Amino acid sequence: MTAASSATIAAAPAFDGVADDYDASFTFSNIGRAQRDVVWQRILSVFHAGDHILELNCGTGQDALFMVQAGMRVTGCDASPRMVECARRSVAAKGVAREAEFHTLATEELCILPEQGLFDGLLSNFGGLNCVSDLSLVACEAARRLKPGAPLLLCLLNRVCAWEIAYYLLRGRVHKAVRRCGGAVIAQMGEHTFPVQYPTVAELRGIFEPEFRIVALTGVGITVPPSYCESWIARWPRLLRGMKAIDDQIRATPGIRTLGDHILLHVEKRA
Repeated sequence: MTAASSATIAAAPAFDGVADDYDASFTFSNIGRAQRDVVWQRILSVFHAGDHILELNCGTGQDALFMVQAGMRVTGCDASPRMVECARRSVAAKGVAREAEFHTLATEELCILPEQGLFDGLLSNFGGLNCVSDLSLVACEAARRLKPGAPLLLCLLNRVCAWEIAYYLLRGRVHKAVRRCGGAVIAQMGEHTFPVQYPTVAELRGIFEPEFRIVALTGVGITVPPSYCESWIARWPRLLRGMKAIDDQIRATPGIRTLGDHILLHVEKRA
């Protein structure tokens, strides 16, 4: 195992431990649905029926299932064996297992994924790339695996999250309020720890150029709060609907769009 691959592999046991409850605690939660809907809308606008999509950090397979049900074919990878098991169960339960295959594979080890021809697009959702120490490895392998002009949707945790700063400052937890601002932290999930990076959009642009260009930026979770606010927001469904409506209006606004919980990059491989 190389030093580069150790970051994502280090996170795998932590996600093994939450895999069975992940959909209940996030995917199907009020906040989870609100944030994921933004990504799904963009998926339908840039990927098309018949496309073969490469998905990195596929998790429990809910994004893969959505794409398959929209007529796409998916090859998904995740470093967590338990997440991959959940993904396989998800598509099998809906009778579409033939349209999605999953590999237990760290993102940095994409080079050992069996060759399947060039992919029509690539998806990485909800912060999986934040667990990658060297994103240049991802950019290099994606350039080799994707067709010219192929779109990539990359959803990462933001460097600056206005909600998180306000949430923890009001509780007097200054260190946690600004934890992302330094660009890297050691995250803890249960008994497991692993490094997490928070690259800026400028840093991501530098990593993915010249093979790729950024087409659009979308904020995810600007007024909609992060997932750890679920128990609170669940008591105020009308408030959440109002927050979603505001996000619909401002999520593409320069300056504001980079203050959300996540940032969604629509990237394109240059011809």
